[in-house]
Amino acid sequence: MSAKEQIDEKDSYGEKGDLEKTIVQTLPVDESDAVLAESDYTEEQYSKLKRKIDLYLLPLMWLCYGVQQADKTSIGTQATFGLREDTHLVGQQYSWLTTIFYITYMCFEFPSNLILQRWKMGRTLSMYMIAWGIIVLCIGFAKNFKHLIALRALQGLAECCISPGFILVVGSWYKTKEHPSRALVFQSANAGFGIIAELVLYGIGRQGEKHPSVQPWRGMSFFLGSLTVVVGIICLFLLGTPSEVRWLTPEERRMANARIVGNNTGHDTTGIKKWKWKQAGECLLDPCFWFAGINAFLSSVPNGGLKRLDQSSTLPSALVILLDIPRSLFSVFYFIIIGLVTTRWKNLRLYFMAFSTIPPFVGFLGMSLLPNEHQYKWTKWGCYFMTVPFVISMFLAWSLIPSNTAGRTKRTLTSSFTFVGYCVGNMVGSQIFRAQDAPKYTNGTIACAVCFALEFLLLCCWRIIYVLRNRRRDKAMATDGLTEEQRSRLGKELGEKDTTDFENPYFRYTM
Repeated sequence: MSAKEQIDEKDSYGEKGDLEKTIVQTLPVDESDAVLAESDYTEEQYSKLKRKIDLYLLPLMWLCYGVQQADKTSIGTQATFGLREDTHLVGQQYSWLTTIFYITYMCFEFPSNLILQRWKMGRTLSMYMIAWGIIVLCIGFAKNFKHLIALRALQGLAECCISPGFILVVGSWYKTKEHPSRALVFQSANAGFGIIAELVLYGIGRQGEKHPSVQPWRGMSFFLGSLTVVVGIICLFLLGTPSEVRWLTPEERRMANARIVGNNTGHDTTGIKKWKWKQAGECLLDPCFWFAGINAFLSSVPNGGLKRLDQSSTLPSALVILLDIPRSLFSVFYFIIIGLVTTRWKNLRLYFMAFSTIPPFVGFLGMSLLPNEHQYKWTKWGCYFMTVPFVISMFLAWSLIPSNTAGRTKRTLTSSFTFVGYCVGNMVGSQIFRAQDAPKYTNGTIACAVCFALEFLLLCCWRIIYVLRNRRRDKAMATDGLTEEQRSRLGKELGEKDTTDFENPYFRYTM
């Protein structure tokens, strides 16, 4: 009986005392060709390859993610420059433009993740991107609520794959210790590209104010939609996993796969059409699967309502847009610091995630308790500024998916469930900030503060589970009679066989 078949007969958590002996007996220690060997290449070769990967992938992902965030959130800036008035929106209709986006985003999340796993990821992401660019262009021609809500629904369908797709890209190219820094690079575009987009949209808006007959929000859609289509076409030639891209030589492709075998999660995460029901069932038994989705929900409720708070400010509309720039600059700086620290020192991600819920908790309470009067405008803006770190608890959690979830089917389901939580949270956030509660939105801000308090507790529990699992496995391994090199090789072999983190006793969770 093969090692995999014997493992399947064990407890799905893969942590019973005799599991290590089973693997040792069934996977001969002297078979060195079972997996790609990191030792086939020198550190200098790996460093040169990593620089090339960073040069091609990181700027491209940063640009793609920034464009996506700008397309998704520009509805708020467009509302500042006349979208609601020109399309005759009333009551909660504007809120529904956000809600419908996340409804279709959620409904098509799982099918899109399946497509990303089964087909070439780079080409799939590029086609999705071109499609949503065309949709954003069409928003510039919308005349009423029916037009807008139909287009926003299609936009959510087309944009649902970008974040999980980029998480898979990071897992396909980088070592576990590099996951947070590389993920934060493209995620920093949420703020970094946001600065560029806000300045351009502000310029378009100011020009529109000088010419009353012009509707500047339409020009914003034309600009963003055209940019998205162009970036999508560029991605057709450059984006993908090591087995897909054309800018690697055959030897560099093999080196790229050999470089990440130490992650114990296999080398290339796409192009696999086989669905494993055992891995799907394992997700339901894994508390961390549920933590990932709940954390995404709790951190996304405030995200869904922040734009409403922005628009409810007593400051002039144009000034509100400009004041978002220092928030974005601080966000980029915060991302850089965390990326550098988590790359140099291990197991700090969940600490940063938990800490990052505290300032926004205080900020939302301040916005809730302070009167919405002119003399408090800068104090309330300071509270609004304190909400900046909250995205870290969401974004770093996404980077835990490729780091801590082994098995392609299990990873697909975990990613899908995480982004379902993200969508539901944004939908709830857009609805709890009701038009009749403006401009203070007391109920909404209190609900957001509660979400951050619950998220802090959840993140603490999440880390405790990972610590206990690692300790239990270390204790079982202390008496297995193997050397560290043998354990490392066995862990890589099991990773290449698409075993899950439960089934592979040599897998260690990063925190």
